[in-house]
Amino acid sequence: MNTVPGIPCEAVPGHPDFVALAALPGIDVDLRYASDDNFVGRNFYGTLDCAYLRREAADALLAAAQWMAAARPGWRLRVLDALRPQRVQEQLYAELDGTPLALYLAHPERGSIHSFGMAVDVTLLDPQGFEADMGSGFDDMRALSHPEYEAEHLALGQLTPAHLTERGWLRRAMREAGFHGIASEWWHFDFGDRVAVRRDLPRVL
Repeated sequence: MNTVPGIPCEAVPGHPDFVALAALPGIDVDLRYASDDNFVGRNFYGTLDCAYLRREAADALLAAAQWMAAARPGWRLRVLDALRPQRVQEQLYAELDGTPLALYLAHPERGSIHSFGMAVDVTLLDPQGFEADMGSGFDDMRALSHPEYEAEHLALGQLTPAHLTERGWLRRAMREAGFHGIASEWWHFDFGDRVAVRRDLPRVL
């Protein structure tokens, strides 16, 4: 059980344990929940500045970007979501609660790893600045987005070898830096052990 006092989101800028994404060279930022370009179609972050990660996750993200730049010159990482305060997780969950899509969000009581600043949603930008075609979009809540079903979707012609190549580049960069993907979202990566994160780190409220 986590007994660590939470941190108000408003206290994150300037906090020694958090790093602004803007301070990470070579990384593009397009936080979808800070705009209307998301599955609900409205801005969830409002005036909150959520372009942050905990320092250890930020350092790892920078390492992933540097690996990508060396392995595939001209390609960059784009962050689609990073720190997601508990209050926003509760709002997102309320949008999907009672539907089959609720499985795509951690229950607020348990807590999203995003709310600890230890998860990041990312995609790739090509040398022209366009997002790579991953076969499904960010927050596309269909089985097509599940890494665990990629071989099946490839066999059925629902994903192409090019889609899997781009997903593979993204996963390789993130794994090289110590991130872990999940079975249901090609864009989501955690840093650190989920159990330890929820137990030992402060949640951002």
